Amino acid sequence: MADKLSKPAPATTFPDPEPTARSPRAQARRAELLAAALAMIAGFVDAYGMITYGVFVSFMSGNTTQTGYHIAEGKLGAAALSALAIMSFVAGSFAGTLLVQLAGPLARRAVFGAVAAALAAIIGFTEFGLMSGGAAIASISFAMGIMNSALSHVGAQSVSLTFVTGTLSRVGSHLAFAAKRAPLKDAQGPWDTHLRRAMMLMRVWAGFLAGALLSGAVAPLFGASVLSAPALILAALAAFDSPSGAAG
Repeated sequence: MADKLSKPAPATTFPDPEPTARSPRAQARRAELLAAALAMIAGFVDAYGMITYGVFVSFMSGNTTQTGYHIAEGKLGAAALSALAIMSFVAGSFAGTLLVQLAGPLARRAVFGAVAAALAAIIGFTEFGLMSGGAAIASISFAMGIMNSALSHVGAQSVSLTFVTGTLSRVGSHLAFAAKRAPLKDAQGPWDTHLRRAMMLMRVWAGFLAGALLSGAVAPLFGASVLSAPALILAALAAFDSPSGAAG
């Protein structure tokens, strides 16, 4: 009887209301913030390309449209610049994918560092008058193709840093399923719903829009030097991003 009285009662445990640093929910939150930040950089650089050269440097749907109607109008020079951006972006995507495969757990750091170095070189060559418009379009589009390989998923949700049409299409689909209260087949937990994914993708789109707005305000005033902002952000990410954060 004495043993029973002296035996301490089992401690009552309560679930931690906040996700731990390694929980899928916390990892998804960090990935969402990173995706929105990278989309902002893509929007910023894309607007710079349109303002400066009349060509999209990360939005290849727009360049495909421009290539087609410029050819139809007989403006072969303008069509060639848009086509050059497309080819350079594909080459950058190819190079970025190889870089990710070779770098392993340091994949994102390698991608961020490569794009930061490319943007810094473009600034330098442009400021000293050593880079033509065509070379600049090709170089920036190549760098954006590399960056697009930095992040392709947030948890189980596929994302694109430059293809905003696809992002908005996924937003609409998730909202439709949320309205029907349909279950999310690849949910990472009870917190992962169609509505949450729609809001996450909207933040990615909003990041792209915010980057374009900011670039539109400063690019006409400062020229190529505005690319130093995304270059510095990417350099910081290359230095401090988690080594285990493989691009995915």
